[in-house]
Amino acid sequence: MPQPIPPANAGLRILGADVAKGSIVFHDDQTGRSWSAANTPESLGAALAPYAGYDWLICETTGGYERALLETAAAVGLPAARVDAAQAKAFIASHGGRAKTDRIDAAWLSRYGRERAATLTPWQVPSREREAFAARLRHRQDLLAQRTQAKNRRGAPGAEPLHQLLDRQIHFLTSQIAEIDRLMAEQLDADPDLARHEQILRAIPGIGPVAARTLIALLPELGRLGPKQAASLAGLAPHPRDSGSARKYRRMTGGRAALRPVLFMAALSAARAHPALSAVYQRLTAAGKPKRLAIAAVARKLVVIANATLRDAQIPQPN
Repeated sequence: MPQPIPPANAGLRILGADVAKGSIVFHDDQTGRSWSAANTPESLGAALAPYAGYDWLICETTGGYERALLETAAAVGLPAARVDAAQAKAFIASHGGRAKTDRIDAAWLSRYGRERAATLTPWQVPSREREAFAARLRHRQDLLAQRTQAKNRRGAPGAEPLHQLLDRQIHFLTSQIAEIDRLMAEQLDADPDLARHEQILRAIPGIGPVAARTLIALLPELGRLGPKQAASLAGLAPHPRDSGSARKYRRMTGGRAALRPVLFMAALSAARAHPALSAVYQRLTAAGKPKRLAIAAVARKLVVIANATLRDAQIPQPN
């Protein structure tokens, strides 16, 4: 059911932006005007300069095509928020939106920004060091996926003629993963801020080096989020699927999917090593909840704890 716009948000000036590879469609919710601009720094600079005094620019994650827009907004002093595409889609559906064009999507994004202004997290230009760290982490994940595929092929029936080739491939991928780990470790040694960030996260029982580095790379907003935002961006927020008297299993969708498996592994460790989270796990399983659901709850609480710990900039004590 559509929710009324909070009175405090009525005076906000919001610009919605529907991003594509070659162009971006804007919608000014103050005037109702929509227009498009090429997705280039020069064109976007001219398009956004008159809106430097607006409260928010809202766009979706689009696989990197939004980067020039966000950087240009930062350059002209326009606060920008990049919202999860699944959340924006759910918002539109909750308001009965069915028609879909670029202009309509931009208008919906401006409305999303108005109604959800209190929950928006401003996008910040990442440092080159952060970008390099994130690129290496993503490449490491790709290498791990390729190695898993090669190992699965090697174990498949009829793969004997390929064993020698697959063994060489697995060995090469393993060496590449080790090289990425070495580069990331060197970067941490050379960057006090990143090293401090990792130190704080690794002091939380359950979070090891892989989980800490993944959070640093893929969730740079951590420490500046509310509890629900942290869980949602990590892809750990449960979404209701109820109908009438039926209460279906609440799936975790959206967010940054690459974080979820890493946090699940960290939660398995935290369920044993973290006193408070161990108690949560024991309570849920004792109540008859499936172990997977209990681990999901631990993972959700773990990312909330990590967010609060970074926010307070304190290294937690295990006890």
